[in-house]
Amino acid sequence: MQASVVSAKDLCLTYQTNDGPVHALSDVNLDVRKGDFVSFIGPSGCGKTTFLRVIADLEKKTSGEITVNGMTPDDARKARAYGYVFQAPALYPWRTIEKNIALPLEIMSYAADDQKKRIAEALDLVNLSGFEKKFPWQLSGGMQQRASIARALAFDADLLLMDEPFGALDEIVRDHLNEELLKLWARTNKTICFVTHSIPEAVYLSTKIVVMSPRPGRVTDVIDSTLPAERPLGIRETPEFLKIAHRVREGLRAGHSYEE
Repeated sequence: MQASVVSAKDLCLTYQTNDGPVHALSDVNLDVRKGDFVSFIGPSGCGKTTFLRVIADLEKKTSGEITVNGMTPDDARKARAYGYVFQAPALYPWRTIEKNIALPLEIMSYAADDQKKRIAEALDLVNLSGFEKKFPWQLSGGMQQRASIARALAFDADLLLMDEPFGALDEIVRDHLNEELLKLWARTNKTICFVTHSIPEAVYLSTKIVVMSPRPGRVTDVIDSTLPAERPLGIRETPEFLKIAHRVREGLRAGHSYEE
């Protein structure tokens, strides 16, 4: 069995507000194994992004346990154990693409020659070689998001956290980037935690799909994918794909209250 990269046990997070406590996560139990591609899916407010932010030490748990590579999230952050890709590319407009990718390497004090090598490798991984001197405004939305992924890959962390990175893109671009992401995952053997609202995206990309429900955010189903590693886009029309998508849809429906 592969080692556990992320392990959560009875994890809870409660926000204190003027209107009373908000239970963002409740009794989450989950293991993400090395090399897994895990998608988190659920309606808005179900805690998908919150869970990702707890892994990244951007939010603090209220109770329970969570480890990242056997460390606390705080220690994992200090050890640069993960790369984080946000919903928007979050690129500095006054920096070229290569300078945007260099940012975490500069912060970590990598030598100039090492920075150059890592930038070139990261650009190659996301098929952006030749665009290093461009500015973000000269690239399409999809290319900007690929640059954001390259930045997260530049320091070669084993864990990649991705918060709806393709949610704002049109369907054709999104399909293409889904294909590219699977190729990248196969080439790098990263462990990926991926937040999405899209059932087809979750089923197409993942080895494991975590279905979550809102108020309080909890895991209602964990689905191990039976799809093969090789996944052309046409696999989305197959009975096996539709069967998994149906289970995800039923899990979302069962976990959601329409009376609120």
